[in-house]
Amino acid sequence: MPTAVLVDGAYFIKRFRRIEPQNAYNAERAADLVHRWATAHLSKLIPRVNGQGQEAQQRHRKELYRIFFYDCPPLDTKQHNPISKKAVDFSKSKEALFRKELHSRLRSKRKVALRLGHLSKDVKWTIKPAKIADLLKGKIQIADLTEDDVSMDTRQKGVDMRIGVDVASLSFKKQVDQIVLFAGDADFVPAAKMARREGIDFILDPMWQSIPDGLMEHIDGLRSTCPKPPPRMNDN
Repeated sequence: MPTAVLVDGAYFIKRFRRIEPQNAYNAERAADLVHRWATAHLSKLIPRVNGQGQEAQQRHRKELYRIFFYDCPPLDTKQHNPISKKAVDFSKSKEALFRKELHSRLRSKRKVALRLGHLSKDVKWTIKPAKIADLLKGKIQIADLTEDDVSMDTRQKGVDMRIGVDVASLSFKKQVDQIVLFAGDADFVPAAKMARREGIDFILDPMWQSIPDGLMEHIDGLRSTCPKPPPRMNDN
């Protein structure tokens, strides 16, 4: 039976930018790597004994059912920066243009299904974490903040639900015997537990990110197919 690969888009983009910071807004490269790193899970080496009784390795390749990519359309509203009071058109931002092109390229790839949720209407400006730390330490004051020290806080809606629904559908309909999930937190645990009860081999690809303690008991394997990013201080 085939393998389905599910990709948490926001998580993938964050890790992709960690691995290839020089391509942070290169949508073509990101789309190609979604497909490459996903299909890499279909191939693995298995031990065997050759004709001379010696151990060897044979490459085994599974069939791909589909790659599911979960994300949200980018923020496309106009807001006023609370520091500079300037109007900001988020539909023309680098992030919005990157996200739109990425989604378009993924739609054109074979056996890739794009699953889009939506952004919460409750969007608000927030001070960037590094500046909050400086404020708390007394290194700077509120009056010292610049327009670049704040960002728009957005929250995705419907993404986790779509992942859970697809895992349930794939499992109950017996459409696959293996599910690979690109993610890094414990939100998927209920879906993973359900899939495993249905006999599905559930593999987690955290893209070399460390995972919470105890998460291993809820999956059948851990494997990252992307290059390992260089270490850095305070890597999350």
